[in-house]
Amino acid sequence: MFFPPFIRFLSISVIPKTSNISSLRFTTASLGDKFYALLHKNPKNVEAVLNCSKAKLDVKCINEVLKRCAVDNSLMGLRFFIWAGSQAGYRHSSYMYSKACECFRIKKSPKVVVDLFEAYRVEKCVVTVKTFKVVLNLCREGSLVDEALMVLRKMPQFNIRADTNSYNVVIKLLCDDGKMDDAQKLMGEMGLIDLYPDIITYMSMIKGFCKVGLLEEACELLKVMRGHGCVPNVVVYSTIVDGVCKFGSPERAIELLGEMEKEGGDCNPNVVTYTSVIQSFSEKGRTRDALGILDRMEAYGCAPNRVTVSYLIQGICMHNCLEEACKLIDRVVVGGSVSYGDCYSSLVICLIKMKKVEEAEKQFWRILAGGLKLDSLACSLMIKELCLEKRMLDAFRLHEEMQKMGWLFSIDSGVYSMLLNGLSQQNHLKEASSIASLCLEKGICLRISYLDKINGILENL
Repeated sequence: MFFPPFIRFLSISVIPKTSNISSLRFTTASLGDKFYALLHKNPKNVEAVLNCSKAKLDVKCINEVLKRCAVDNSLMGLRFFIWAGSQAGYRHSSYMYSKACECFRIKKSPKVVVDLFEAYRVEKCVVTVKTFKVVLNLCREGSLVDEALMVLRKMPQFNIRADTNSYNVVIKLLCDDGKMDDAQKLMGEMGLIDLYPDIITYMSMIKGFCKVGLLEEACELLKVMRGHGCVPNVVVYSTIVDGVCKFGSPERAIELLGEMEKEGGDCNPNVVTYTSVIQSFSEKGRTRDALGILDRMEAYGCAPNRVTVSYLIQGICMHNCLEEACKLIDRVVVGGSVSYGDCYSSLVICLIKMKKVEEAEKQFWRILAGGLKLDSLACSLMIKELCLEKRMLDAFRLHEEMQKMGWLFSIDSGVYSMLLNGLSQQNHLKEASSIASLCLEKGICLRISYLDKINGILENL
């Protein structure tokens, strides 16, 4: 989003004599400094004073004010932030909401939100719908469930009527916190004041029900939203499918897949939907069924991604069918949606997690010989496992081969720490010196506990 730069303040001739706006002009201070000075000179009803500036705000200016106010006056800084977010032509980004929460420590000190409205009441400030929306967005960013509900309840006290968006923020926070009874009551309350839930409301509720395992309630809400003229889409359906896979039966998930495929349009199942079902079958050891879903998704014109393939490989490896895993990789790579490097990285990671380190090592060397490139996680895990087995020279040799292939950028710094420490303990000083020199040359940050070892090793060079 474009934020127009600050143009100018109003002429002194149109500023009330009681205002200190004139002090902002004819100085070399930054715009943020000027606003900060203005706030301190007018601590009462700062919004009225700020409105006289008619300034077009930018992110840099707001950031400066937040940082300075965070030191000595969080409430004033928060009021400035809310005022800024209410101005025409400017809208806070999610980054700015995050910065405000960080500067004013809203997550640790949510009482500042209560103090804010008390200050508005005492000073009889003019509070608008935009004011409340900015505060609600702050509550959302800070995951302040109780405070968000309090803000919603404060709106009538300031003669402001809540809209669907305001309710949606609070309902989502309640759902994310697992407070589904409260969320349901709030959703029911909307109808009493002539507000109607939209797709966002239903999405939050359905996701919340699925999160706590209330699948029947989620499916029932799917019917309700249709009755209210709110058509579910693939995201809504996929959420329910994922919930059914986690807390229900894969068979029910297949039924939902059928409904989605039949309905088509915005409800067409995507790779996320199919992958949820494949994951469920794979984790239950039902590999044939998982492969059947792969056939189904490919027939429907939906290509698998790396996550899909990873779950399939996991299921196949549970049955010690490594040859079948390799056949699967050949099959999906032909489709062009995944690469050999991604698939074999998933295979190596899967074997390591299943404690089949010897087989993972064989595959790793075979892949190296074939010139394929594995990802950073696979490389780091392989060397780490060799270190854990105290096979430091084997780990070093593998590292050397990877260096020849130009893969070293993919090794985790923690793995270098383990490798250097292990080589030192086993008195492989030549190899340890090589690793230590590389770390210093590349600026690799090792764990503090190993820094003395590096110095000691280099002294022996």
